[in-house]
Amino acid sequence: MRDADHAEPDAADDRDAARPSAVVDESAAPGLQYKWIALSNTTLGILMATINSSIVLIALPDIFRGININPLEPGNTSYLLWMMLGFLIVTAVLVVTFGRLGDMYGRVRMYNMGFAIFSVSSVLLALTWMDGSAAALWLIGWRIVQGVGGAFIFANSTAILTDAFPVQQRGLALGINVVSGIAGTFIGLLLGGVLAPVNWHYVFLVSVPFGVFGTFWAYAKLRDNGVRQRTSMDWWGNATFASGLIILLVGITYGIQPYGGHTMGWTNPWVLSAMIGGLAVLVAFAIIESKIREPLFDVRLFRIRSFTAGNIASLLASLGRGGLQFVLIIWLQGIWLPQHGYSFTETPLWAGIYMIPLTIGFLLAAPVAGALSDRFGARIFTVGGLVIVIASFVLFMVIPVNFSYLPFALILFINGIGTGLFSSPNRADVMNGLPANKRGVGAGMTATFQNSAIVLSIGLVFILIVAGLSRTLPATMFNGLLAQGVPDATARTVADLPPIGVLFSAFLGYNPMEQLLTPQTLAALPDGGAHVTGHAFFPNLISGPFADGLAAVFVFSITTLVIAAIASFVAGSGQPAAPASGTAPVNAEPVSVRRQRGGEPGAGLIPGHRLGEAESSGYTG
Repeated sequence: MRDADHAEPDAADDRDAARPSAVVDESAAPGLQYKWIALSNTTLGILMATINSSIVLIALPDIFRGININPLEPGNTSYLLWMMLGFLIVTAVLVVTFGRLGDMYGRVRMYNMGFAIFSVSSVLLALTWMDGSAAALWLIGWRIVQGVGGAFIFANSTAILTDAFPVQQRGLALGINVVSGIAGTFIGLLLGGVLAPVNWHYVFLVSVPFGVFGTFWAYAKLRDNGVRQRTSMDWWGNATFASGLIILLVGITYGIQPYGGHTMGWTNPWVLSAMIGGLAVLVAFAIIESKIREPLFDVRLFRIRSFTAGNIASLLASLGRGGLQFVLIIWLQGIWLPQHGYSFTETPLWAGIYMIPLTIGFLLAAPVAGALSDRFGARIFTVGGLVIVIASFVLFMVIPVNFSYLPFALILFINGIGTGLFSSPNRADVMNGLPANKRGVGAGMTATFQNSAIVLSIGLVFILIVAGLSRTLPATMFNGLLAQGVPDATARTVADLPPIGVLFSAFLGYNPMEQLLTPQTLAALPDGGAHVTGHAFFPNLISGPFADGLAAVFVFSITTLVIAAIASFVAGSGQPAAPASGTAPVNAEPVSVRRQRGGEPGAGLIPGHRLGEAESSGYTG
């Protein structure tokens, strides 16, 4: 007899597997011990993936010094952008496809594959022996492969947990999983700041033992409890979605670079072609999805109110706060830390340390919100959390650029609390509305919206800050340099340089004045350039122009978060999750497996069951 996992279902099997009514008993759990194994392993996977998504941000100066590349030189800027965003772009593009594969061939199998890919790529990144452009391309290439592994993990971990936990405990389980994801991004900042100065290879090596252990542990202990739905792959949908989204995101990424005499590249024909072409391909994708029988994006899922409104809220929340990390890093590294006596080379590590209150607030709020949402419903937590985040953004606008740390730390803590209150209940609300055989693709769609919004948010943050700087920085820079004895022509040249170079310099922990002025110019100044390259000159010079860009960023974020809060109100049930009685066990075998054992299609299902949320919301999968 063939192994049941490889049995090919017939058309009847597909129809049975597609019925939400034959999917889960939401009150049943597949085993007390197994659900905690699933939670701990997926938490490790998400933590590892998100640490690696941010650890490079702080480590970039040491990485580029280690491979002997100056990332601020015009020809090397693309290396910098791809090192920062390549991982995020790949995961944003692939998660929905890998979620669909999980529905078809088993979520645990796809998840295990992701763990293995992630571990192998981490080893190869740590073993980098080249330097120069060859090393940069090697690192970017394997970071992209690492992102492929991360996409497998992101796409299937949420569905594995939803399969493993009964509905009354999913908020808690998904809350812990979400905590590991967002906490990982901040832990990555700290680890990058600690490890990179010792040896930049350690930044990639640190995840290897956890990846190897997690791969074997997942292979040995995890099992597929979900209902599989073997259908044909939507190749045209995959191709148009992946290519369209990649082209669009790459166009936006390169749009923040200067072009010609402009501070940004929105007049660059290549950027315009990429954005228009990417949107055109995505329109073609939407047309294909409306015609095909088994689409990659199952539009029928949008008939489920909690899924649609919850995803809108998640997308807008990610768009509003996804670039916050970059804003805070630039604010701390480029202005506040140097003003308080830290050398520019020390700022990457200390920026991560000073943002710890945000992580603490999130770690405290997210698990509690997830557990309480199981009892009291999601709405009060999702809406309340976003209101708190909005309040924290208003407070960020009120405090001066050169703030006192205690109020800043308190605002960070409040922001973390609000984010934690929103994230876990929102994820649980979205997943609870899905039929079991659609959880993989549903989780992938959710991750796609969220990750794409984060990449867009980062691009928008740079655009808004550069726009704010462009209005007043040139005149401020010119007058400030002239007052220090810099020759008129040199001061004019430096002042007219695109502000994005200043931002990248601050972001990487370089002293901007040492990058913008030649050693000969500095040596000719009365004090040998000591004041111009000191801790106070550049931060004081840029504080006013930066405040203009900062205000624009927070106004945009508050606007999107207000709309997200409205969507959360529509999505949230306001009631605790209740089990759907009379349905099949959550670990019910696929119909094809029951036939292999001699059972009948639908055997074990109790007739006359009550409609689950997915059915009553209009889903007819």
